[in-house]
Amino acid sequence: MNKKLLLTALLILGTAFWGISFSVTKMAVGGLSQSTFLLYRFLLATLVLSVAFYRQLKNTGPTSIVQGIMLAILLTASINFSTLGIKYAPASQCAFVAGTGVILIPVLKLLIYKKQVEMNTWLAAAVALAGLFIVSVRSDFTVGVGDMYTVIATFGFAFYLIRVEKFSASGNIVHTIVPMFATCTLIMFCIAMADSSAEWLPERRSFWIGVIYCALFSTAYVYTVSNVAQRYISAEKVAIIYLFEPIFAAVASVIILGETLSWRLLVGGSLIFAGTLISEINWAALKKSDRIAGGPEM
Repeated sequence: MNKKLLLTALLILGTAFWGISFSVTKMAVGGLSQSTFLLYRFLLATLVLSVAFYRQLKNTGPTSIVQGIMLAILLTASINFSTLGIKYAPASQCAFVAGTGVILIPVLKLLIYKKQVEMNTWLAAAVALAGLFIVSVRSDFTVGVGDMYTVIATFGFAFYLIRVEKFSASGNIVHTIVPMFATCTLIMFCIAMADSSAEWLPERRSFWIGVIYCALFSTAYVYTVSNVAQRYISAEKVAIIYLFEPIFAAVASVIILGETLSWRLLVGGSLIFAGTLISEINWAALKKSDRIAGGPEM
């Protein structure tokens, strides 16, 4: 099989793993504190990634360690709030709300770096915000606590991705992965120690299944494959593949958790998905393609 085709298939599988992780996490942390769950998830992921990136780990310098620590602060905050959101809101709903992050990134770049934002991004943001309103805002115009946590997590993850892009431009981002997750583990250990409701050795089987699944598949596997894949697949194509995460999450929530997809989620989720898709369309390339297909203009 062609290497590019194989990596595309592995990325799609990784996106499915991410989507399924919303339901797995909800089963794992239901009624329990998320602090020890995330501590064990990050610890296992760090151990696995230390083996996977052994060569890079030997050559990790001070700059990569500092970058990893900076990324870990944002990533830990994002995943912590995301897990809290999943505790208080349907898994499928959290996945669609989190999907707005793809559109949020260019808007934040405008505010931080004064980078120009294409018109399709503004259109996408308007469509996605309409979807977010339908999904999250109730009839009495209140927003659920789970949705608020997920929105905070989405901002955190957007800032994390912006920093990853910045660090990638200055060197090999792979060297930051192990220090990053090691720092995530340390941060969650401190949070768990301060958490009076933390249960260090839960007897619930679903808790440990969730830890193993999220550590191996939605953390170690996905980060390894995505870093390798982006050497051969353009960022634009990778972003389009990631668009299907909420779809996998919605299907998994129905099968695993028995959730029902309300009209609000179907309509609002469709708008969020449409907005995300609009944000990835390269209108300039399409116009150029149309001109070539239509021959020289008269």
